[in-house]
Amino acid sequence: MNLSGVLFFPITPFTPSGELAQGVLAEHIGRGLEYGPGGVFAACGTGEFNALSEAEHAATVRVAVETARGRAPVFAGAGGPLGAALAQARAAREAGADGLLLMPPYLIQGTPDGLVQYVRRIAEILPVVLYQRGSLVPTPEQVVELAKVPGVIGLKDGVGDIDLIQRSVLAVRREVGDGFTFFNGLPTAELTMGAYRGIGVELYSSAAFAFAPEIATAYLKGGSRRLLTEFYEPLVRLRSKVPGYAVALVKAGVRLGGLDVGPVRPPLVDAAPEDVAELEELIKHGRSLAGTA
Repeated sequence: MNLSGVLFFPITPFTPSGELAQGVLAEHIGRGLEYGPGGVFAACGTGEFNALSEAEHAATVRVAVETARGRAPVFAGAGGPLGAALAQARAAREAGADGLLLMPPYLIQGTPDGLVQYVRRIAEILPVVLYQRGSLVPTPEQVVELAKVPGVIGLKDGVGDIDLIQRSVLAVRREVGDGFTFFNGLPTAELTMGAYRGIGVELYSSAAFAFAPEIATAYLKGGSRRLLTEFYEPLVRLRSKVPGYAVALVKAGVRLGGLDVGPVRPPLVDAAPEDVAELEELIKHGRSLAGTA
């Protein structure tokens, strides 16, 4: 599967009473699709994967597939306990998703062989992109072994250890070939793409795309360096103020764009009013730099 461009990780909107807002989700994804993302990753980290019920997860993926309608490949989040991950994978396949972003098997760690078996079971259902973070941080040798599992097509790096990811890229290219996809999955990945491009990783996910796709697209197309210094760097500083702001600020940004997406779910907390006001000014400035204000 050929992923390209910016990868779009939509938020998951909720109604005031706390239910999944499927119509708002469709509008949110539809707005993003107008800017041509290389893929839509629904019910993943930015989409509060950790807080969704099995039924909500399935409905979120179904809405994403129906909205995308072939305009971009759709990946669904899956992971955690094996039984839950298998159920999520089957529901995603039934909805018509193209693949899975496989989260770590939380709270327990086994042997490298055990991890391979975990991944193998899920990759039998749909193609899998591994999410390197938390308890899932394989060595380069283990990445090679995982890349050889049928159905495993890529790795999203959420750790940011450039030495480790460089060695993993070199090992996979040498032992497996060029068909395996690596991408930068750090929060606000634009800030670190200079380093990733230096080791041959061109693909990245963009949190900013979810609430300011015009800014994210301008950056992708070689926008002014001022976008990096005057939009993305201040955004990272704001994001780092409070645990969970990597999701809460994105949701606040979507809300600032006119969609009533509801609050984040516990244990996350919504962004403080003064931080939302700062985010609003950052977005205005970023749009002016991108020439879209």
